[in-house]
Amino acid sequence: MKISLLILGSPYSSQSVQTALRFATAAVQQDHQIYRVFFYHDAINTGNQLIAAPQDEQQLPSAWSALAQQHNIDLVLCIASALKRGVLDVTEASRYEKPSSNLQDNFNLSGLGQWVDAMLMSDRVVSFGP
Repeated sequence: MKISLLILGSPYSSQSVQTALRFATAAVQQDHQIYRVFFYHDAINTGNQLIAAPQDEQQLPSAWSALAQQHNIDLVLCIASALKRGVLDVTEASRYEKPSSNLQDNFNLSGLGQWVDAMLMSDRVVSFGP
């Protein structure tokens, strides 16, 4: 089964990002395909490579990045939400004349069209709210 995920909650202020990670991990272990994970609103902070959680907490950006690399999962941050919250790739940092980028490896910035595509191409869509 092809599944896409929509994540809305902040990575360390709600359980949505961590719960979605557990769901995605279980799904790929059961031979399902995660087609795309779309991070929206405060969830885009999951793609911020500058997040440094305490040592006793899971490093969510790194955990998502590793899962994406192992299972060829498309991790997409809503570009409008990301720009508002200061998460930039190299292209956007240059475009807005910012001194650096901070997008975590294996994450991409894109628009809502990617989410529409995910809904059309997937057998199931699962949402994780704040």
